[in-house]
Amino acid sequence: MKRSRLATLALVAAASGSGCGAAVDHAAQAEGPAATRAIAGMQPTEGNRVRGIVTFTRVPGGVRVEADITGLTPGKHGFHVHQWGDVSGFDGKSAGGHFDPLGTEHALPAEEPRHVGDLGNLEADASGVARYERIDSQLALSGTNSIVGRALIVHALEDDGGQPSGNAGARVAMGVIGIDDAADGR
Repeated sequence: MKRSRLATLALVAAASGSGCGAAVDHAAQAEGPAATRAIAGMQPTEGNRVRGIVTFTRVPGGVRVEADITGLTPGKHGFHVHQWGDVSGFDGKSAGGHFDPLGTEHALPAEEPRHVGDLGNLEADASGVARYERIDSQLALSGTNSIVGRALIVHALEDDGGQPSGNAGARVAMGVIGIDDAADGR
């Protein structure tokens, strides 16, 4: 019993000593080449049927956002990057508020200043399908404005640009933005 406890303590001491180096190596690895493409698979929140795929591609001038979403009610729906990549809640609220690393007020995409995560609205046709494409100069796939690892949310209502977050209502779909390795040639 004593030997087992001493062996465990020795292993913990050795691991904690090497853990510091591992953390430094991990941090250096995280600072490697920036991703060129990210993707979010959108899943419905409880009681909804909204699904889709959203891609983010680094281009000159920012990040191109392309979305194909189905299962929406016809009309406009708020579309935002949220603070946390936590989509464990049935209602999407575990993702927190809009991604806002600069501490600005909410606004529609053409307005400045705005939350980095403010992407405006998707507009669904009569069959509930929305397609969205724009190049956003504030989004990034690395650095302070990085959206990688954050949640993407589609709302039930239109984002009207109002404070504090656009009055877009319930969250009807959610996904986590992750690096698209295939696009980076890995």
